Amino acid sequence: MQSARIANLLERRPVGERVLVNGWVRTRRDSKGGFSFLELNDGSCLQNLQAIAEAALPNYKEEILKLTPGSSVRVEGTVAESLGKGQSIELRAESVHVYGLADADYPLQKKHHTFEFLRTIAHLRPRTNSLGAVFRVRSMLAQCVHEYFRAKGFYYIHAPIVTGSDAEGAGQMFQVTTLDVANPPRLPGAEPRAVDYGRDFFAKKTHLTVSGQLQAEIFAMALGNVYTFGPTFRAENSNTARHLAEFWMIEPEMAFTDLAGNAEVAEDFLKSVVKMTLDRCEADIAFLDQRVQPGLRANLEQVASTPFERMTYTEAVAVLKQSGQTFEHPVEWGLPLQTDHERYITETVLKKPVILTDYPKDIAAFYMRLNDDGKTVRAMDVLVPQIGEIIGGSQREERHDVLVERILARGMKVEDYDWYLDLRKYGTAPHSGFGLGFERLVLFCTGMANIRDVIPCPRTPGHAEF
Repeated sequence: MQSARIANLLERRPVGERVLVNGWVRTRRDSKGGFSFLELNDGSCLQNLQAIAEAALPNYKEEILKLTPGSSVRVEGTVAESLGKGQSIELRAESVHVYGLADADYPLQKKHHTFEFLRTIAHLRPRTNSLGAVFRVRSMLAQCVHEYFRAKGFYYIHAPIVTGSDAEGAGQMFQVTTLDVANPPRLPGAEPRAVDYGRDFFAKKTHLTVSGQLQAEIFAMALGNVYTFGPTFRAENSNTARHLAEFWMIEPEMAFTDLAGNAEVAEDFLKSVVKMTLDRCEADIAFLDQRVQPGLRANLEQVASTPFERMTYTEAVAVLKQSGQTFEHPVEWGLPLQTDHERYITETVLKKPVILTDYPKDIAAFYMRLNDDGKTVRAMDVLVPQIGEIIGGSQREERHDVLVERILARGMKVEDYDWYLDLRKYGTAPHSGFGLGFERLVLFCTGMANIRDVIPCPRTPGHAEF
């Protein structure tokens, strides 16, 4: 008999049907009448399925009465109407097979556990209601991302994880090497003696990617509209609730698209995936709204239904300076906007999402198209309440000579970007794209406060467990 999922049983309510269920015991309660109530959960939904095991079962005393939270079982039986509160059906067990008992020190007992504590047992935390809900929402969001782009005619591109190009020009990258780091080969006559990366595995210095954008541009210049969705890495020593060393990025690139068109797609994309997730994860979001962030559903519904405001960076700086507020970080034209600035604009000033555009060129990446004023670039950030920046993007610099100047101005080597410049030599065209840190999106859709709680195995400074 094929195993049934609890979520499906609760939805179908197949009273009278004989089924098989695999899962983990949440609680066991014994009745004086000579039977036990087993609350089972298989991870498919928040709600448990109650199984009633009678004392007449052959392994009742030897195994069933030893079941504790965390034990895994297989239960075969018949679905019946339930007279108990909070449940419509239950399973009348005809057999209970115990796969494995949980030791007495199983840390997930029936009580409240803080997220800080759960991070210390991250290999067990998906079994809790909160983290189970978070990762079901995360899974659905990933499916919605692919559904959206497929429906819009985008092609999915797998960008490389190992790269010889720095998409950000920031230098905070993890190096990949097979050389003996204690005694690497040296270039003859070099002062100081430089490492000979020509003898490394890839015959050049390589790193883990910080973005798939540059490679996505290759395919946008051939296939039109494409997107990447994969892991990216930043070697920033940032131990904060908003930073990870390894995270996932969604990066569409669109040929023949300017900044305005880019902003339209970003708004439509965010609204669409939020709306799909609201519709498909109703129970999990309701739970997170009640237990994690009150008002979560209202925030998501606002993003899904409200037109986003448009504002330039210069206008935003003026609003912040005229607000009379004291911010944690200084507000001056030419400085990056910080989370406290972004949240003030979305939550206090506008009370809605906003797309900021035209950032100063000196704080912008080298590939962003220079505006005619020579001071700003055609960049954009999408800001949402509770999070701040959730999407960053730009129209890309398609002019060969201007791009060369931008690369040199950053102290980067033109020869390292020969292939990227070729895209401007051979049929250049206006094109745009944006990046969305997937974990930021999961944070927003779950109401969680710490980014380490929305990724299965968080990678942060000093921590690379599992």
